[in-house]
Amino acid sequence: MRALIAPDKFKGSLTAGEVADALAAGLRSAAGYGSVHCELLPLADGGDGSVDAAVTSGFTRRSYTVAGPTGQHVSASIAFDGVTAVVEVANTCGLGLLPGGTLEPLNASSRGFGEAILFALSLKPARIVMALGGSASTDGGMGMLTALGCSFLDADGRQLYGSGRALAQIHAIRRTVLPELADTELIVASDVHNPLLGTHGAPAVFGPQKGAGPEEIATLNRGLEHFVAALAAAGFPDAAALAEREGAGSAGGLGYACLLLGATQVSGADYFLDLLDFNTRKDSCDVVITGEGSLDEQTLAGKLPAAVARRSGSRQIIAVAGRSLLPRERWAEMDLARVYTLAEYTDQDSANDPELSAALLRQIGKDIGTSLL
Repeated sequence: MRALIAPDKFKGSLTAGEVADALAAGLRSAAGYGSVHCELLPLADGGDGSVDAAVTSGFTRRSYTVAGPTGQHVSASIAFDGVTAVVEVANTCGLGLLPGGTLEPLNASSRGFGEAILFALSLKPARIVMALGGSASTDGGMGMLTALGCSFLDADGRQLYGSGRALAQIHAIRRTVLPELADTELIVASDVHNPLLGTHGAPAVFGPQKGAGPEEIATLNRGLEHFVAALAAAGFPDAAALAEREGAGSAGGLGYACLLLGATQVSGADYFLDLLDFNTRKDSCDVVITGEGSLDEQTLAGKLPAAVARRSGSRQIIAVAGRSLLPRERWAEMDLARVYTLAEYTDQDSANDPELSAALLRQIGKDIGTSLL
């Protein structure tokens, strides 16, 4: 029996690699040595964990110090295989890097992500994959663009440090085009479809999870409107049109800034499945085990487990999750043979308890192994 263990992370608890390791340990303990061969393929969909997933699949980790979401130095990492570099928001300027966990909806910046892109460019990749999930900021990518050579000046000619608060202070923009960017394919891996502005835009939809109340949301929306107008006046002819594009609102508007740089948008789930060679890896396996922290309507709408299930063909597909909001009659929509959840194995809250989550996954792995043999 050959099992491909291909989960996403359990957010707030375990990385995709830790989930895969725990399930594999359980499977092996149930089946006895040699009875089940476990192929581990930790996955990501363009959010946090994308660099780790690429490294697990054979990329090399390269570390670099960047400005965190509030300017503090953080040690970030990218993944590089000699051709493709994977750079992510979460480990450069993500919510998890805010000092003390204090949310900063107006002051957080995407500058560190731009600095990581600069570091990636120094390696001379053919392409850079930009994984946009987990952003702490709503600055429209102003911080990133600042790191990449754009100067945003206030009315007194002083250079602004990119942030949501600084958007409204932009008086003039000086463009500097990095030649390295023109020679590098830029890919945005994200499954967010929101535009930059409006009721479905970045501030309204994602601002609250970054600490923005109604007043901050209104401030950020006005600031982004001014940002778009300033960019158009500075010679970005598509500035207004790109703000309306699906995905422009991802990562607090970083998707918008990436579009300004000429990036191509792709489905994060499908792109990473291709990048990590899922199709080849599953061909030699009898059963595919996937999962994420929560199985729900969003999963069915195209999140990573659904993409895994769609590509698994006639193989038996088993899902493992922290919890599931999908009734058994809806499992067929993903061709799931069985769903296991941590919530079925404990009365405790495992969402923020890595040790408990890992122990429960080992037990679930053991039960899966017993059921397969």
